[in-house]
Amino acid sequence: MKKNINVIQIKGIKGLMFAIFVVVCLAAGFIAFPSIVAMKLWNMASGYIESIPAINIYQGVLLWGIIVASYYTFRKERLIVCMKGSDGLDEEELKAVFSDIKQQMKTDAIIQNMIKARETELKIKNLSESNIPQNDIKDKIESK
Repeated sequence: MKKNINVIQIKGIKGLMFAIFVVVCLAAGFIAFPSIVAMKLWNMASGYIESIPAINIYQGVLLWGIIVASYYTFRKERLIVCMKGSDGLDEEELKAVFSDIKQQMKTDAIIQNMIKARETELKIKNLSESNIPQNDIKDKIESK
């Protein structure tokens, strides 16, 4: 089985909050902060040169985007982006993946409870379709 696949698992509300925190920090560090610096530098230059208008934060983000795009466009070493489709998994690897998924499903208590709830729901539906009174349905489900 291929081992070069990285999977990020976010479990629960703490994991979701941590993922949001990471995304916000990355956006602040690589977009917001440099944009504010670019805006401040531009506005400082506009104070010395009267023909340059002052800009706001949105225009600072655009200015930072122009700076980054220009850097990647005009730098000497080229950025090479290689796109290649995956070869896919062969039959043995697929069977191994599905067996791992089944094993995890057997040990996961939440999934087991969901399966039991769905089975109970289907039993109630089948019994109610056969026109059995409600009290008898409850007795049959509880006896099983």
